[in-house]
Amino acid sequence: MTPPDSIKIPASMHSMALTGRGGPENLRSTRLPLPELHPGQVLIRVQAVALNHLDVWVRKGVASPKLPLPHLLGSDIAGEVVAVGAGVQDVPIGSKVMLNPGVSCGHCERCLSGHDNLCHHYQILGEHRWGGYAQYIAVPRANVLQMPAGMDPIAAASVPLAALTAYQMVFERARIQPWETAVVLAAASGVSVNLIQFCKLAGARVIAVASTPEKRALALKLGADEVLSAHDDQVQAIKGLTQGEGAEVVFDHTGADNWQHSLKSLKWGGRLVTCGASSGTEAMTPLNWVFFKQLSILGSTMGSKADLYRILQFLQEGKLQPVVGHVLTLDRAREAHQLLEARQVLGKVVLKVE
Repeated sequence: MTPPDSIKIPASMHSMALTGRGGPENLRSTRLPLPELHPGQVLIRVQAVALNHLDVWVRKGVASPKLPLPHLLGSDIAGEVVAVGAGVQDVPIGSKVMLNPGVSCGHCERCLSGHDNLCHHYQILGEHRWGGYAQYIAVPRANVLQMPAGMDPIAAASVPLAALTAYQMVFERARIQPWETAVVLAAASGVSVNLIQFCKLAGARVIAVASTPEKRALALKLGADEVLSAHDDQVQAIKGLTQGEGAEVVFDHTGADNWQHSLKSLKWGGRLVTCGASSGTEAMTPLNWVFFKQLSILGSTMGSKADLYRILQFLQEGKLQPVVGHVLTLDRAREAHQLLEARQVLGKVVLKVE
């Protein structure tokens, strides 16, 4: 569909493209051709894109090291529809939208059963295909959702990947129950601010762990029942808060540095749910701890496309609050990466795309 005269689409676009592997200096201001709009796709003018640790891992070559360069990072995107491909009839030009970052084939058994994030062809915007560090992006119609009424693009961009990840961890992997206690590590991170809120929506007790007074204050504001310093003896502190039993669930995406502490913090029969490893992927797991205490270790990546619709309902009802710590312009993407790596962020870092 041709955009109206009021929407001018240039032949090329400004971007902060990844041009090499390594440090933030490999993000460079680059003009790139507009993405080609295929049938069944929607062309979005990007207004905001949020950072995730995935951006850092791809930049360093830890994730998807063989991607051709230049590459566009950025999984969490909000913006405006400027054109639609053949076959798309239900997305008006000018619509304010947010994007689901998970792309799948749409026709395999897993996709058709609602488990599209288990599709063998699953891709994530900004990792396996171009993301939002640019003025425009083309995505399948299935990845386009109406932005909640009254929400601005900055807040909308802060939601999808982290909230999807947290939603699946809480409701589908841990299957948290109202009488249970959950421990949330790195409590002020993008995923964890959602973990806290989802656990409280489920009625569970939350013990949050964070490194600074500001991060612990944020965790309390979001509903955590108790907060611990990351410098405390985590295991003893959690057992002290649970009559020596330990927690039913630990949510840990910090990786190697805290892995054994997380296992020791669980009560017998407890569950450890992990979605990442920001401190390293090589962690020692004493198997006797696992089988003797009958622990469960559950991996989790993203969530289904349907999950984001449920998350939007929480947003519309005011039951889930986006947390944005820093807003910078796209040209300051290097600085944004430095903030994220230095753990100087409460919630999300969002880039505003002019």
